[in-house]
Amino acid sequence: MLAVNTLEINSSEQNGSCEGAVAILDAGAQYGKVIDRRVRELCVRSEILPLETPAFAIREQGYRAIIISGGPASVYAEDAPWFDPAIFTIGKPVLGICYGMQMMNKVFGGTVHKKSVREDGVFSIALDNTCSLFRGLQKEELVLLTHGDSVDKVADGFKVVAQSGNIIAGIANEQKKLYGTQFHPEVDLTERGMEMLRNFLFEIAACTSNFTVHNRQQVCINEIQEKVGASKVLVLLSGGVDSTVCTALLNKALNQEQVIAVHIDNGFMRKKESQTVEEALTKLGIKLKVVNAAHTFYNGTTTLPISEEDRTPRKRISKTLNMTTNPEEKRKIIGDTFVKVANEVLGEMNLNPEEVFLAQGTLRPDLIESASHIASGKAEVIKTHHNDTELIRKLRDEGKVIEPLKDFHKDEVRALGRELGLPEEIVSRHPFPGPGLSIRVICAEEPYICKDFAETNNILKIITDFSASVKKPHALLQRVKSCISDEEEEKLMQITSLHSLNAFLLPIKTVGVQGDCRSYSYVCGVTSKESPHWESLMFLARLIPRMCHTINRVVYIFGSHVKEPPADITPTFLTTGVLSTLRQADFVAHSILRESGYSSKISQMPVILTPLHFDRDPLQKQPSCRRSVVVRTFITSDFMTGIAAMPGNHIPEEVVLKMVNEIKKIPGISRVMYDLTSKPPGTTEWE
Repeated sequence: MLAVNTLEINSSEQNGSCEGAVAILDAGAQYGKVIDRRVRELCVRSEILPLETPAFAIREQGYRAIIISGGPASVYAEDAPWFDPAIFTIGKPVLGICYGMQMMNKVFGGTVHKKSVREDGVFSIALDNTCSLFRGLQKEELVLLTHGDSVDKVADGFKVVAQSGNIIAGIANEQKKLYGTQFHPEVDLTERGMEMLRNFLFEIAACTSNFTVHNRQQVCINEIQEKVGASKVLVLLSGGVDSTVCTALLNKALNQEQVIAVHIDNGFMRKKESQTVEEALTKLGIKLKVVNAAHTFYNGTTTLPISEEDRTPRKRISKTLNMTTNPEEKRKIIGDTFVKVANEVLGEMNLNPEEVFLAQGTLRPDLIESASHIASGKAEVIKTHHNDTELIRKLRDEGKVIEPLKDFHKDEVRALGRELGLPEEIVSRHPFPGPGLSIRVICAEEPYICKDFAETNNILKIITDFSASVKKPHALLQRVKSCISDEEEEKLMQITSLHSLNAFLLPIKTVGVQGDCRSYSYVCGVTSKESPHWESLMFLARLIPRMCHTINRVVYIFGSHVKEPPADITPTFLTTGVLSTLRQADFVAHSILRESGYSSKISQMPVILTPLHFDRDPLQKQPSCRRSVVVRTFITSDFMTGIAAMPGNHIPEEVVLKMVNEIKKIPGISRVMYDLTSKPPGTTEWE
């Protein structure tokens, strides 16, 4: 695990020179900060700059090399971000990642097209390991691809150095030291990505690893003391690792009477969560004020734009939270209600909100996913984090928000917590979102069925019955075949010959991240006539979102073969009964995981309540009144990318089956499902 360090400011940095550093040009990638972190892990200084930074500025400041991040735009779009094409001709080695590769290819006369095939997930690609970038690697490597546009015609002077099936995954002009990868070498899911970055930095760009480090804790403390002075700070404590580390830092940096620690029970906490938080933090010597604000949150509202298309400053009042189904609106109401409740707390203590700072444990990934300008100038909103709403941004602009962890990733926060002396049970807790269980209830008034519903279901039928489908040609069969390599086709034939599977759309929506953009779309359910063969199911979960771009998540449905997929939903809102059902399911699943000893092997395990009632006889017109639970096991180190835990591999199958059997005993539960999706295309949380 990466030690918690910061970078020593040397004399060249102080006088504005960036001699020997790497310029990371930000095109709006969700992983832009991860590139920065990976370069610094290799002890090379890096700076994130706007994509439009002029080439002469990069040259004059002495940067050694350039890395261009991915991004959500299309290079051929009229509103594509502007950049200086001279960055490729000033003699600096350049590595273009994803969008960066497509920019490079276009500048030198190549073409880029939107393909019918999307790639979102981990794929095995063929590499030319004689290329300097891939020296020392195997001829096949596993990498993360997440894109809809692909290089069509390769630019003059460049050669193809990596391929994913028939899609170009890497180009190079060795003479000019220009390299492009369609995949993301900076993320953990690209297994040997660090070796590729090492080759680029040291073998190609001749960087030196002399960027020394010293303790980051003192830097955070200095920042807090400088900003706060003698003022008071209100810190909102959820009891999670981020807010607890933030509070411990504040306690160390300031006098104890300056720090007002408040735990707001918003009504969406886990079973006994507030009590546990209070006991744990009191043991740490942190004076905690607990506020029960469930009623305030259930009835909370916020102001929203008149519509998504309306660009005027006009606003409308949202519905109350307990009647809201849109996940973004739910998050915004919760974030703004936290601030309102915090101000009420200050009023009760006779403190002026204008004179008190608000402290939060906001992390770098939160800001990237919320498209905060602090983290990235061009990133797309994937989801609004409750600690980065419009109201929080206004306070931030006024200089009233303290966020000492804003440059940290989750594993770095844990290491900082250990350094601060926090107990392991707090430091290693699974993350729990500030909005709590509210974003783990898929709220809906009506089923989500768009005009492509029937056609997508037909494609899913062809995929799961592929061995039979190839014998009776169909127009959609060619579409399926065009999306997969020969090797994948062979594997799909084998799986569908051996296993009796069925896949279909579920009439609900979840949030995903596809091609650096937010998606809010279908879930695909897979059911089987025999016991689940997890390796085959994981293969299908990687394949299906590539072929059906409107699907960002794939789940396995436990129980007998589903004969009639649900076509409607159980109307679901954030009511006390609905939350009690989820609270019990969450408690059961996490108790079993803890008892199994596998909690530390899983990074996070959201338990989600969906408005789906299976196994109703359509002839009897039985109304939809039950709901189904999803268990979402997630393994990651940086929370920007990750994979679902495979039963029988990362977690014992009997542990998962015990969760399923115990959850099914809860009144009102129809079925239990298991989320098979990696990130991308699915986010960690469902909303």
